[in-house]
Amino acid sequence: MLEMKFYSKITRRIFHHLQELPFSFYDRNSVGWLVARVTSDTDRLGRVVSWGLIDAVWAISKLVFVIVLLLIVNPGLALIVVIFAPLLLIIGTLFRKVLIVEYRKSRRINSKITGELNEGISGAVTTKSLVVEDNYRKEFVTLTEKYRRVAKRSALMTTLYYQSIAFLTGIAIALTAFIGGRMVMDWKTGLTFSMLYLFIESMRSFFDPVLSFAHISNEIKHAQVAAERIFNILELDPDISDSAEVIKKYGTATNQHRDNWEELVGHIQFCHVDFSYNKEEQILQDFNLEVFPGESVAIVGETGAGKSTLVNLLCRFYKVTGGQILIDGRPLEERSSAWLHANLGYVQQTPHLFSGTIIDNIRYGKLDANEEEVRRVCQLVGADKFIEAFEKGYYSEVGEGGNKLSQGQKQLISFARALIGNPRLVILDEATSSVDTKTEFDLQQAIDAVLNNSTSFLIAHRLSTIVNVSKIIVMKKGKIIELGTHQQLMEQKGYYYNLFIKQYIDEQMHELKF
Repeated sequence: MLEMKFYSKITRRIFHHLQELPFSFYDRNSVGWLVARVTSDTDRLGRVVSWGLIDAVWAISKLVFVIVLLLIVNPGLALIVVIFAPLLLIIGTLFRKVLIVEYRKSRRINSKITGELNEGISGAVTTKSLVVEDNYRKEFVTLTEKYRRVAKRSALMTTLYYQSIAFLTGIAIALTAFIGGRMVMDWKTGLTFSMLYLFIESMRSFFDPVLSFAHISNEIKHAQVAAERIFNILELDPDISDSAEVIKKYGTATNQHRDNWEELVGHIQFCHVDFSYNKEEQILQDFNLEVFPGESVAIVGETGAGKSTLVNLLCRFYKVTGGQILIDGRPLEERSSAWLHANLGYVQQTPHLFSGTIIDNIRYGKLDANEEEVRRVCQLVGADKFIEAFEKGYYSEVGEGGNKLSQGQKQLISFARALIGNPRLVILDEATSSVDTKTEFDLQQAIDAVLNNSTSFLIAHRLSTIVNVSKIIVMKKGKIIELGTHQQLMEQKGYYYNLFIKQYIDEQMHELKF
């Protein structure tokens, strides 16, 4: 019961803390690394904290009782125990240093195995389509073989540790029997055979908890490594966090003070914004942009130009390294992240659905939404047709990650989820790239209708979808090289013009082929 209580408590704490960590943390750490800490590490630590403490209390109590008994029976022979105790302590200290190193190695490799296993399962379709199963299998075998060698060394050192304790115990008992036997033969010592027998049995009882301590110590070493890994996460401070003043006024994501939340109007300003993921590579440098309420802004540029970085900074998924971003005239830092995200509708290029039903996934955008609201937004984005074709309709299971649906169907559901809360700020990150041309046309009409009352940012690959937006910014190496409406940019005959003409020709050639 104690073990399960501890496991449940520490797991909830880690999971809650993981929700507070920014995107940058997940950029640096793999899923397998995190899963290993939340599962196996917490489980091992829980076992030691619960049963290890109980065993340790029992062993200490027994040791104290036996030592007192030995001193009462024969203080002279009890010195043998006193002599061997430091030797046991020295051996334990030496082995502890070696075992800690081995355990750390094994846990690191175990995390990699968990990560490889996760990728092998989630990427099974890709692996099979590329016919690289054998190559992937060989890599996994190499990793598990490395783990086997490390685990073998760890097991060998653990065995040597236990046997060293047992060997010294045997020597101590044999020495006691030899000295005690001579004392029994000398009647002047007053030591009888029965007293010697009691003393030797008491010594056995003394070394039993010593061996128990060896086992407990071994488990504690495992737990120490697990605890280090767990607290490495728990001690991480989020790169992005609300100040005490902001929390006091606006609350947190789990304790929101909605009565103090102002309405988001949608006036966005990027003022001399700098950003870099590391010191060597500057993504944005002295970036400036002003977007007025209700405007729709399309962001165009080559890969690595900083398009996704720009909207991620606006969503406060990352923290600017210079300058500031203002919403309705106030810096992002003066409002809570919960307030911002509650007003945000974000549709990614690769949608993610949670296990459960279609209606549950859409309601994540507005937890108190009723079925009528869900149906209305699905009709708006054109998702109602394929949903109602399912046997269970809106209550159909989507599968893990939405694997029972096509990519286009998942994207339409993610659209409905993002828009059901009537967000004041909408981000579309190449959100129409996963749907066919007909669905994209229908979806574009729905987007135009919805975005009339929202400030929106659209990262676009297909330029034909952004001809009606308020302004288009063309980015290159973190800077704006062109800015204007579709018509203005076409008249300039610059980068955007050439890109649009090339795409138009490619689309026409593609249609002629079919």
